[in-house]
Amino acid sequence: METPAPLDETPAPLDESSAWAAFAARDRNQDGRFVVAVRTTGIYCKPSCPARHPRRENVAFHADPASARAAGFRACLRCKPDEVGRDRVAVGAALALLATEDALVGLDALAARVGYAPHHFHRLFKRATGVTPAAYARGLRSARAADALSKESNVTDAIYQAGYSAPSRFYADGARRLGMAPSAWANGGAGETIRWTVVDTSLGAMFVAATARGLCRVSFDEDEGALRARFPAAEIVPGDAALADLAASVVAAVESPDRDHDLPLDVRGTAFQEAVWQALRTIPRGETRTYSELAAIAGNPGAVRAAGSACGRNPVSIVIPCHRAQRTDGTLGGYAYGLDRKRTLLAREAQSADRQE
Repeated sequence: METPAPLDETPAPLDESSAWAAFAARDRNQDGRFVVAVRTTGIYCKPSCPARHPRRENVAFHADPASARAAGFRACLRCKPDEVGRDRVAVGAALALLATEDALVGLDALAARVGYAPHHFHRLFKRATGVTPAAYARGLRSARAADALSKESNVTDAIYQAGYSAPSRFYADGARRLGMAPSAWANGGAGETIRWTVVDTSLGAMFVAATARGLCRVSFDEDEGALRARFPAAEIVPGDAALADLAASVVAAVESPDRDHDLPLDVRGTAFQEAVWQALRTIPRGETRTYSELAAIAGNPGAVRAAGSACGRNPVSIVIPCHRAQRTDGTLGGYAYGLDRKRTLLAREAQSADRQE
């Protein structure tokens, strides 16, 4: 879980040693951050270009395609570096549109608004966010419902405020995502029973808590008292056999990041926080995203600090992998449970990703 400390998101000057390392590794995370100009061919490429690498002395780095073109280079026809920026702008525009529309926007209308063919934009959006435009829009609407339920005393009013055409649509869609009953959601877990346990991992003792619907707290260096503070109206009791099985799956997510761990969740947050948490879950193992990228995926590119704070308020570390978030300059940023744990988690995931390639 990231600490919500002030973040410095000013882009760092281009470091040629780091740029060369990213180019040598064909790091897709660096696409759009700079381009690689090859003097012997007169072309420039994105860092992940699959073409054979030139010698280091024949390479120059430019901050963007315009700079490379000004120096006399032309775009690579294989990796098409000019399209990286255009695609990111289109996805960012679509995310911003979805964040401001109460009603669900169809794929055809969304693609038309950003100037793409529907089938192509569908693939582009899913590749960038990990979900389809329709799934992302439904998630945002459910997140709005969570936010409204935390503020409204009337559940029906909150449902309509979130953009649902009728309560039945919310209960068919949003309630499944929120987990807790709407009335409990608005009242500190009233009527809910939450079980907790502490399990051993190679990163230290882990605190795990869950409702009947899914995990509501996964953390290090915490105890039952922190859980009671989060859910003051809930019944808090020691875990049973069912929780022991769920906790074992969480431990497996720590120790074996190469395996898929689709664990049930019962979490709450503001609309933007839940959008950031969803964005974190789309990051592939072995990769990271910056706070600014997470803010854009969550539909508000200017809310970089808020994205960092959303990471800091992630209630289920590991399962929602906030350790995959970092600053724009490539530094790790903060981690509530210590940077040593964050480094260990990232190193394990990188190794598991390498083994699967």
